[in-house]
Amino acid sequence: MIGRSRRSFLRLGGAAAAGALIPAGCSDGMVPRGAGPGASTGDGPFALLRRRWRDVTAGSGFDPAAEPYRSRLAELGAVAAAYRDAMAPTGASLWPGLDFPSFTATPARLRTMARAYALPGTGLTGDAALAAAVAAGVDHYRRRVYAAGADPVGNWWDWRIGVPRRLLDAAVLIGPHLGEAPRGALLDAVDHFVPECVLDDYSGTSTGANRVDLCTVTLLRAVLGSDPRRAALAVSALSPVFPYVREGDGFYRDGSFVQHTSVPYQGGYGVVLLSGLATLFAVLRGSPWEVTDPDRRIVFDMVERSFAPVVHDGFCMDLAGGRGIGRRPYEDHRRGHAIAAAVLLLGESASAAERARWRAMVKGWALRDTGVPMLRAAERSDLGFHARLAGVLHDDGIPAAGEPDGHRLPAMSARAVHRRPGWCAGLSMASDRIGHYEHGNGENLRGWHTGAGMLHWWAEGHGDQYSDSFWATVDPYRLPGTTVSTLRLADGAGGEWGDTRPPARWVGGATDGVYAAVGQHLNGFGSTLEAFKSWFFLDDEVVCLGAGITAADGVRVETIVDNRRTGAPLTVGGAVDGDADGVTHGDAEGDADGAAHGDVYGAAQETGGGGAAWAHLEGHGGYVLVGGAPLHTLREERTGRAGRTGGDDDDGGADPVTRSYTTLWLDHGVDPVSAGYVYLLLPGADLAGTRARATDPGRVRVLANTARQQAVRVPSLGITAVNFWTAGAAGDLAASAPCAVLVRERGDGTATLTVADPRRDLHALTVTWDRPVAEVLRAPPLLTGAGTGARLVLAFGRLADQEGGSRTVTVRLGWRGVWPGARTAPPDRWTRAR
Repeated sequence: MIGRSRRSFLRLGGAAAAGALIPAGCSDGMVPRGAGPGASTGDGPFALLRRRWRDVTAGSGFDPAAEPYRSRLAELGAVAAAYRDAMAPTGASLWPGLDFPSFTATPARLRTMARAYALPGTGLTGDAALAAAVAAGVDHYRRRVYAAGADPVGNWWDWRIGVPRRLLDAAVLIGPHLGEAPRGALLDAVDHFVPECVLDDYSGTSTGANRVDLCTVTLLRAVLGSDPRRAALAVSALSPVFPYVREGDGFYRDGSFVQHTSVPYQGGYGVVLLSGLATLFAVLRGSPWEVTDPDRRIVFDMVERSFAPVVHDGFCMDLAGGRGIGRRPYEDHRRGHAIAAAVLLLGESASAAERARWRAMVKGWALRDTGVPMLRAAERSDLGFHARLAGVLHDDGIPAAGEPDGHRLPAMSARAVHRRPGWCAGLSMASDRIGHYEHGNGENLRGWHTGAGMLHWWAEGHGDQYSDSFWATVDPYRLPGTTVSTLRLADGAGGEWGDTRPPARWVGGATDGVYAAVGQHLNGFGSTLEAFKSWFFLDDEVVCLGAGITAADGVRVETIVDNRRTGAPLTVGGAVDGDADGVTHGDAEGDADGAAHGDVYGAAQETGGGGAAWAHLEGHGGYVLVGGAPLHTLREERTGRAGRTGGDDDDGGADPVTRSYTTLWLDHGVDPVSAGYVYLLLPGADLAGTRARATDPGRVRVLANTARQQAVRVPSLGITAVNFWTAGAAGDLAASAPCAVLVRERGDGTATLTVADPRRDLHALTVTWDRPVAEVLRAPPLLTGAGTGARLVLAFGRLADQEGGSRTVTVRLGWRGVWPGARTAPPDRWTRAR
């Protein structure tokens, strides 16, 4: 709590004391109990909602006498009994050691006690004395902290969502044991801190996941007070959450989910939203307030378009985790499990076909998550989820879906996810829409460069690569895939809550759903760095290009080829610029607190054979340096504190942890001007495969690597891909304006040309392919004209309206030589696309 003593939380005053919390023009929303239209129409529907709330949120669908439920319920009862026995109300606390305001721990203990009362098999089921203790605790906390007129200092979320949600939950579960007067006082407090006007406008802190939480609090308040009008308000106020958005918080058509205006957040606020809606749909189904808004369909669509793409083998990628990525070790697995739980619950309100697909998908996630087994984890966190998941896992009629192949490029969140057999990669970038990183509440203070092109990747058997204390121990200046100025930055540099957006607009790319050309015009965070970075995602490799790397900070600029949390054997070979052991020594800048840098060691070198420089990390994959600066490597042990959230003086409440790292990077020197690089990332490649790729220069041909265009051709795949930073030509392709183009020639005499406008500002675009084309077979409505013959000329309309999305044209190829001068003649035919 910022700049206030504990005493200030206990100070009570008039309604004016809450003025800082309530927006101008917003009344306190207090309505006398029993007054107002429809305030009392019978309790029958609310009795149903109370039962549903208990079943959905506390847990149901299991036999309390069967294991593991018997043991877990007994443990819950024992914990609740201990809380009851230790309760010692004073003016400053409800339990010793939990001094007020205790926004999280005290209400959470009361809810735990209430669940032990409501659930079967706890040994305290229906225990009137336990319910009385919960009621006394709720009223004590309400009088001392959460009283109408208390000064709502600190984070608004505690007052409007966190505290009322837990208190109301506990009160609903114990039912009539909370007497009329205490119940009325709690309703008054909720009305004061969560006035109805917070649901009037869809803006500020009342959007996305926050809006769903506010609606949940409003519904619980309605259930506790048997108030049909507020129940209707809670449901109607959900409607702005459902439609697609074009800016700010919410779901985008390409599957992006954004919260805090500029942070991709499926793994944080997104799963809160999904879980909250799944809960409300289930609780309200069949009641007078069932959610029937037709736009709710979008939420079901987003399961596979938004959430599934960022879940890999049961964990949620950190590129969708916001400031919570380093909260605890294996936090990515906890996020993945939360998404799985929400998907299974939402499936109960979905169609039979959706439910079948989702169960197969979750079953595959659970079976592949060996880092933190999902079913075992659910035992400790959510018995209802455990029962649903166990039912899926034990049902032989439900297949386990595998990881889907292909590429997903949600351009509006500056993210990319690529899957091919045996490996997966995820890319996080920053743009004029999406911040470099988010910090807030003391979390993620050193995530500065996560948006500088961080390339996460997982080969088989390495699902915990970024899970096991990675964020606590990694060098924050050397995140894999990034290009960074080594200028030292302060903890929490830049604005809070994702307000770290650079000015660059060209961020995104083109994908045909299988392969992709992705690019980032990079403005370095907190530095003068500018660079143009491209990634071409293929079958067994990612081709990584950098150009125009320029800075004037007076420090070195580096591109981090990789930084693996491993001590696996490293072999380097080819034209490596290094000493006798084949490794160029790196400096020791940028370590975490307490990190101990090791000497460069443990690398074997193969000499002779020519070809490009290469490196192989046993059990992980390979790297081939096609040109540019020499490869540097560093092997070190790094020490940090797991769960660390703050700066130098914050120990995160955890013991030090040490992890091994192997870092490979390119040094562009101090204040480089137009530096560049080309390297191949080969996930899962063995030593022989890496060596072979280094001696096969014709497999990937770099057509251009400048600040104007970056382009490659891969003959074996029939792929030509260009990121046009400016209008111009590269290879056989030319474009009239900045764009991304991916051409894929197929073996059946056809080809596809996929184009995108990452800048989202093109009113017209002409793309020319110097290749004979007989006819256009399929085209999107945006294609306004097509010229075929000796070369293909495609004219597109307003790509700016496509939010960076890709559009594909399919053509039938002609043959070179059919038309004299095929490379230079103008098109023979020009047609308007239908």
